[in-house]
Amino acid sequence: MSNWRVYLSGEIHTDWRERIVDGVKALDLPVEFSAPVTDHSASDDCGAVILGGEDRKFWYDHKGAKVNAIRTRTLIEKADIVVVRFGDQYKQWNAAFDAGYASALGKSLIVVHDPSLTHPLKEVDGAALAVAETSEQVAEILKYVILGQLDR
Repeated sequence: MSNWRVYLSGEIHTDWRERIVDGVKALDLPVEFSAPVTDHSASDDCGAVILGGEDRKFWYDHKGAKVNAIRTRTLIEKADIVVVRFGDQYKQWNAAFDAGYASALGKSLIVVHDPSLTHPLKEVDGAALAVAETSEQVAEILKYVILGQLDR
């Protein structure tokens, strides 16, 4: 059985990614994970550090966003499944963009968020094939779709 490629997008301030990876390892599933750069300052500063500083914040952010998009676009395009997690602490426009991009590419999309975010994320949830509340649910979804096994 070949490996499934799963891209983990979204909030970077909790351990949700590690919980999915650990759950998948415990289930011994054939999955390769990828993700955006989760070092917040590196992600913010990459464009200006690599390509040269900017006096205006718009252009500073613009350079960084484009450099980060090289990674994000490439890995989402290669993914079989895209998982996007929305936390409740920050407005995650980049996560919403990733979900929309994945949906536009016809990728299987799993969205993860607290029930309190159901209303603001209704359009994103509408594009998803599954909406989960926990990382553990995502690991179980991956088990089911990869192995066809359902624990009752």
